[in-house]
Amino acid sequence: MSGRARGAIPEAGQAPRNRWTVVAAYCAVSSANQMLWLTFAPITTVAAHHYGVAVSSMGWMANVFPLIYVILALPAGMLLDRWFRGWLAIGALLTAGGGLLRVGGGYERVLAGQLVIAVAQPFVLNALTKLMGEYLAPAKRATGIAVGSASIFGGFVLALVMGSILSRASQVGLLVLIGAAYASAAAVMLLVTLRHRGRNQSSVRLAAGRDRLSMIWSDPVMRALTGVVLAGFGVFVAMSTWLQALLKPAGVSSSDAGALLTEMVLAGMAGSALIPPLVARRSAEARLLRVVVLVTAAGCVALAARPGLIEGAFVMFVVGALLLTALPVVLEIAERRAGDAGGTATALLWLAGNAGGLAVALIVQVLVEEPAAAFAVMAATIMLALPLTRQGRLGQAVPAAQPAADIDQRAGSAPGVDPAPGPEGHAQPTI
Repeated sequence: MSGRARGAIPEAGQAPRNRWTVVAAYCAVSSANQMLWLTFAPITTVAAHHYGVAVSSMGWMANVFPLIYVILALPAGMLLDRWFRGWLAIGALLTAGGGLLRVGGGYERVLAGQLVIAVAQPFVLNALTKLMGEYLAPAKRATGIAVGSASIFGGFVLALVMGSILSRASQVGLLVLIGAAYASAAAVMLLVTLRHRGRNQSSVRLAAGRDRLSMIWSDPVMRALTGVVLAGFGVFVAMSTWLQALLKPAGVSSSDAGALLTEMVLAGMAGSALIPPLVARRSAEARLLRVVVLVTAAGCVALAARPGLIEGAFVMFVVGALLLTALPVVLEIAERRAGDAGGTATALLWLAGNAGGLAVALIVQVLVEEPAAAFAVMAATIMLALPLTRQGRLGQAVPAAQPAADIDQRAGSAPGVDPAPGPEGHAQPTI
């Protein structure tokens, strides 16, 4: 491991200063991508009437995204590690192109546009940590990742708000047009700002994609993070998918359930922007993740024992503010561990989150007529991540990752333990 902290002293080809304009443009593209994904979620029945199809057909507008993500997550991450600015630009252009394709079209063309946007999603989301490593100094990367994560949740909020405002069948076309305009403007912003080069990696030969993934997985901290994301994101997806059905027997209406979900995302958006930089400065990542697991489990138990609107409002605020805040914390740790292989590492985490979301949502679907049992399953699922948040598992997440050049040097050897001592004098595993 280099004796100098990565990025502490600018070298030839490195970004001479923090490029917040690139970060801002990326945030616009990521929020636009998520907004386009969930455009029809708040108005599914209205949109089905507008396009003359069944409600189940409209469900594919959203369902294609996790399906395509599972297929493209790792290949997209590896491509980003090879040609970062180029593939991120392609992701932005596909997002805008898919949004424009939907304008003025019938169901088939809108679905085709959704497919294009879904292909763009892994190139946009997987770029989050690597972009911060490219354009921000180490001391600012936690803040950058927090802001980038908040922009993803901001896209959720934009979709919910716009859908509630333009909720009539006659307004669906306008809703689609606004989404296309926003995505196009965001893509132009990102293409312009990406003219700035990040840290020069022309002298760095990354290991082959399969070798790079193997070395990332050989890091016990990355394996622990993958487990945390799988359980945590699984509970979030299941809760956001089935909350209305689970609270309906307690008298919570569809509109009230929608308000609860909006509250959860808004709380998570605020928490994602404010909490992670404070946690990083205090090296308290393991403690925060432990609190997230315990509080989320307690919230699920509370709703199992006493479901209701007031109880739901309290639980959604607290769980949203903590559970969604865990995402940028985990991503920031991954950025430090993976270094120049950040695209692949982020792809692995997003893949685990989508897989966990699909698995837990399917289990809860089976139990949807038994709300107490469904909430108990979510509590048990998140508790499975508790052992992974021990200081012994994540205590070595704080030191900066070994430079990617070293990854290539060791590509031909079996991954193992770096002989350099860790912060506690033990041999420290690195990727």
